[in-house]
Amino acid sequence: MIPCKLTGKRLTTLILSLFVFTFINNVSAADIPAGKALFMGKCASCHQVLKPATGPALAGLEDRHTWADHKELLKWINNPAAYLAKDTYTQGLLAQYKSMMTGFADITLTDVDNIVAYINDASVVKEKTGGPVDPPKTNNNAIIFGVISLILAIIALILMQVNSNLKKMSDDAEGISRPEPVPFYKNKVYITMFALLFFAIAGYYLSSAAIGLGRQKDYEPVQPIYYSHKVHAGINQISCLYCHGNAWESKHAAIPSVNVCMNCHKAIGEYTKGPTLYDKEGNEINGTAEIAKLYKYAGFDPNKPNDWDPSKAKPIEWIKIHNLPDHVYFNHSQHIRAGKVQCQSCHGEITAMDEVKQVAELSMGWCINCHRETKVDFNYTDSTGNKFYSIYEKFHNDIKNHKMDSVRVEHIGGLECQKCHY
Repeated sequence: MIPCKLTGKRLTTLILSLFVFTFINNVSAADIPAGKALFMGKCASCHQVLKPATGPALAGLEDRHTWADHKELLKWINNPAAYLAKDTYTQGLLAQYKSMMTGFADITLTDVDNIVAYINDASVVKEKTGGPVDPPKTNNNAIIFGVISLILAIIALILMQVNSNLKKMSDDAEGISRPEPVPFYKNKVYITMFALLFFAIAGYYLSSAAIGLGRQKDYEPVQPIYYSHKVHAGINQISCLYCHGNAWESKHAAIPSVNVCMNCHKAIGEYTKGPTLYDKEGNEINGTAEIAKLYKYAGFDPNKPNDWDPSKAKPIEWIKIHNLPDHVYFNHSQHIRAGKVQCQSCHGEITAMDEVKQVAELSMGWCINCHRETKVDFNYTDSTGNKFYSIYEKFHNDIKNHKMDSVRVEHIGGLECQKCHY
C-alpha cells in the first residue's frame, strides 16, 4: 500500500468535496416534472402550493412536523388513518380542516422525493412572481438587438448626411461646380432604405399576428350555467372521467349530458355547504339559482321528482373553450389511457378553477415541446402495461444496457408530421 498523508487543509477540502458531490447527487436525483405530474394527479384536488384549500398549503412542508424525513412523510401518505391515530400534529390538521387526507398506498419514497422537489421549485417561482401565474416570457435578446439596430441605422443616416455636407463644403472651397444634391424625399437610396425598413417591420408584425390566429389562451366565456370545477372536481373530488368518460376510450372528451348532471342533482337541489361563489368580475353567484337553471333544461320539477321524464331534457348550450384546427388530430384516450397523462397537464389546475379558461397555448410548438420532454411508461410486461411498446426491442435493450435512462414520446414517433396531421 502507498502511504498517504492528508494535511488538515487537504482533509477539509476532501470532506467539502464529498459533501458537495452528495448534495448535488441528491438534488439531481429528484425528478421535478414527474413530481408535478404526481402532484396534479393526486394532490391538487385538495392542496395548493402557496395557499390553503381543502387541505393546508404545501410550500415549506419540510419545515413542519417531521416531514423533512421523507420516510415519515411517506408513512402519512400511504396510510393517513393509522398515522393519525398516534400523531398529535396530524390530529390538529384534521380538527382545523375537518377532513382527513386520502391515502395513496401506491406512492413510493421516490415519488415523495419528486413531489417535494416540485413543491419546493414551484414555491420559489411563485414567490418571485407574486402569485400562481408564471412570469411572462419575453425575448430580451431580440429587443436589445432591435434597439441596437435602430440606433445604428440612425447613426448611419446622420453620417451619410454629414459626409454629403462635408463634400459640398470641400467642392465649394476648391471651386468645383457640382449639381445641387437631390432632396431627401427624392433620394432613391433613402426611399429604398425606408421601404425596406417598412416592409421588415410590417412583415414582423404581420407574421406575429398570423401565428396567433386561432389561439385563444386565457379564453374564458360566460357559460349558460355557472359550473364550478373547484366545487365538483376539487372539494367533492368527483373524478374527471365521471363526467368526461369518453376521454378514456375515444378521441373526444365529450360534454356530459343533462342526465349525467341529474344523477346527483336530482337529490341535491340547493347549494348550502360549499364556499361562496364569484364570477370573474367578482360578482357573487347564487348556487341554488344555477341548479334551478339545470332543472329547467332537464324539465325537472323538484316538487314532483317521480314524474320526471329524462327523455324530455334539453341539451345545455355550453360554449366550447378548447378548440383545435380541423387539420390537427388529437386523441384523448391515447394521452389519458395509454400515455397516462393527467388532465391538469393540458387544462391547468382544473380542480382549483370555478369558471374554466384555456390555460395552455395548444400551439404546435407547445405540443412538440411536451413530446420532447414527456417520458413514456415503457412497461408492457404486467397487466397495467401497454403491449404496443413490446415492438421497440432496441429501446428496451438500450435501457437494460444503460445506454438510455428513459424513452420519450419523440423517440417513438411523437415528432413525425403524420402523427398529428391528417
